[in-house]
Amino acid sequence: LAQAISAPVWLQVGIPDHPCLAALAGQSVAMSGIMEYNGSAIVAMAGENCVGIAADTRFGVRQLQTMGCQRQKLFQMTNQTFVGLAGLGTDVQTMSQLLDFRMKLYELREERSMQPQVIGNVISSMLYEKRFGPYFTEPVVAGLDKNQKPFLCAFDFIGAMSKNEEFVVSGTSSEQLYGVCESFWRPKMNKDELFETLAQCLLSAVDRDCLAGWGGVVHIITPEEIITKRLKGRMD
Repeated sequence: LAQAISAPVWLQVGIPDHPCLAALAGQSVAMSGIMEYNGSAIVAMAGENCVGIAADTRFGVRQLQTMGCQRQKLFQMTNQTFVGLAGLGTDVQTMSQLLDFRMKLYELREERSMQPQVIGNVISSMLYEKRFGPYFTEPVVAGLDKNQKPFLCAFDFIGAMSKNEEFVVSGTSSEQLYGVCESFWRPKMNKDELFETLAQCLLSAVDRDCLAGWGGVVHIITPEEIITKRLKGRMD
């Protein structure tokens, strides 16, 4: 009886099975998957002779703590190709450094830049090579090939490639991104329409995911230039 009286009210009445409350009550709490540990939202989309890629900038530990809102998740590989890396923050850094190394080695040997299709094949090979102790990251490749046609592909963490001519998504906000992208994407968008669509899709999706958000960045790749714009998102 004494124990029951001294217990907090929310434990006596059995208020919801929230992980924080369960931890306070001394109960064991199952940790979410390692791919959701840091959270991310990445989407790439094709337009008419242009391609765009966008990501959120939150860096946090699950839903419990946000440590920064300037996290880099998109990396420029060539003048017309970007790679987005979703997943565990440490493996994102490792993969980006390994990719940079492979890119420079290729350029020294071949005396030319990698095409986005080749970058996709390199990433697939790198991930499959470590399939028994994988990098916990799910990359996205977006770029223009030598004919100035958009190229988009995404991977799982053991290197299975999935190509699409419209859009690809990755990260903890994937389900939300699929919904808004299927609604908003349309063919033959110019670079301004593509930016607006990407920005609205990203902001709408991360508003429904507590593991991503806190701002974003959008890169639009055209044959002549790369346009980079930062988005201000909700920070609550």
